[in-house]
Amino acid sequence: MTRPPTFEELFRDCQRTAVHLEMRDAYMKSDPAFIDWKAGVVLDPAERWADWHAIVTEAASRGVEVRRARVVSTPVSEYIRFEYDVTDGLNIAAGEGVRWLSRRNATDISLPGNDFWLFDSSLVLVNHFDGEGENMEVELTEDPEVAKLCESAFEAVWKRATPHAEFDLA
Repeated sequence: MTRPPTFEELFRDCQRTAVHLEMRDAYMKSDPAFIDWKAGVVLDPAERWADWHAIVTEAASRGVEVRRARVVSTPVSEYIRFEYDVTDGLNIAAGEGVRWLSRRNATDISLPGNDFWLFDSSLVLVNHFDGEGENMEVELTEDPEVAKLCESAFEAVWKRATPHAEFDLA
């Protein structure tokens, strides 16, 4: 059995697009960065997540279009407020485009059951989380129907979503 590619390898092999759709209101509340943020510790996201920042920066510098869309309940959860606070210094600084969509405005969009990354419109990395938002496992698929669903869902959300700097957390 061959080992699945690492996240770094997925980005390294990506040629055109890497898109990520997030649809939960909380992720990994056990994350030390989230705990520090709640305690008022000032975070430097590019330093705290240096590996992630380097992976995305390298892909973006090669011309890969990296976009992230977040479908969230409003008013937002404490965890989403944390994500919003670190987005400028991490995601946008690394070269990602980030948009936000209130869940109220997503009712008529067909969305997959899980968060995902879609690489070059063909390889889907599905993120599986438990009920508390802790990462359980990832699944890779090149099923064309799954890729088509994910691409369609992402583009529908992206088109309707608000750019990061303009999103109202209330």
